[in-house]
Amino acid sequence: MYILECSNGCYYTGSTNNLERRFAEHQNGEGANYTKKHLPVKLVYFEEFYRIDEAYYREKQVQGWSRKKKEALINKTPEKLHKLSECMNENHHRSLRLRSGNGEKEEGEPLRSLSEAETPSVAERSRSAEQQ
Repeated sequence: MYILECSNGCYYTGSTNNLERRFAEHQNGEGANYTKKHLPVKLVYFEEFYRIDEAYYREKQVQGWSRKKKEALINKTPEKLHKLSECMNENHHRSLRLRSGNGEKEEGEPLRSLSEAETPSVAERSRSAEQQ
């Protein structure tokens, strides 16, 4: 699994079984459409795995991360990853206030945010919508 920094400053995350070959393809405009449009690219991070499916899984995980979280990985500051994973939306902040005793529960307000394990999958949300 690798992360490239493109000429526009954005990060591109990919996986391969031959990093040197794949990086050369990106640099020569033979890689992904996104990197073709934002050359040159610079390799800023990579992880090695024994199996390509493990690298692909990690690629998909990191692709979903925020820029700041990717930068924590690139800058070798993994201690920041947990803090950067915290949800910062309004419902989450209300939930934290309620748990700490700093607020009253209002009608329709969640007591807590869903964890990743509790979050319904896309398929489950689709089935639920179809049933309604």
